[in-house]
Amino acid sequence: MIPLRSSERTSSPAIVTLLLIVVNIAVFIFELSLPAYPSYTRGHPPLTLNSFILTYGIVPDRLYGTSLLTSMFIHGGFLHILGNMWFLWIFGKGIEDLLGHGRFLFFYVLCGVAAGLAHVLSNPSSPAPTVGASGAIAGVMGAYLVKLPRARIVTLVFVFIFVTTVDIPAFFLLAFWFVIQFFNGAGSIGDSAISRGDVAWFAHIGGFLAGIGLILLLPARQRYRSWS
Repeated sequence: MIPLRSSERTSSPAIVTLLLIVVNIAVFIFELSLPAYPSYTRGHPPLTLNSFILTYGIVPDRLYGTSLLTSMFIHGGFLHILGNMWFLWIFGKGIEDLLGHGRFLFFYVLCGVAAGLAHVLSNPSSPAPTVGASGAIAGVMGAYLVKLPRARIVTLVFVFIFVTTVDIPAFFLLAFWFVIQFFNGAGSIGDSAISRGDVAWFAHIGGFLAGIGLILLLPARQRYRSWS
């Protein structure tokens, strides 16, 4: 299932959501400009993509506090950033409209940090770097489930060889997504390729739960809300 758009109407422009997307894309373009391997020249070796990810991504067995922030703006490939930014746009607009621009940015960053900590706590000895905005976006999705559960999400569904769209209540779609993350995370516990960092399931889980908790604590703006 691929969400395409939400029926939720917003009353203010999604300035922060759009800015976050622009920053993530800008960082990804910078990543594309980096060489994969160093060239052996005199002086300091040039920055490579691998060294950039190791420096600014989350590496649990040698964690730097700043990487909890920087890692959420780095992505590992075109599909990674495309999927993350698509979900951020669909669900971020509604939560930004509820919280206001400043509180939404604060909320997004805190969810990303909580997601990073959840990943570190679940994989404390992993040497594999973890990057991506998935944890922060999972927090936005958790908040959406709590605050806008009746919004209808137009979703692309694949049924064998057929492709169609259906309107799915946000609560059902997001709850289903969380259940998938939870069982994948539970299945990744132990010494496996997944638990060594291929997919940061516990970052998704931690971010989602942080989003639920934070949205209940942060005051929402008064606004008109309707569904098409």
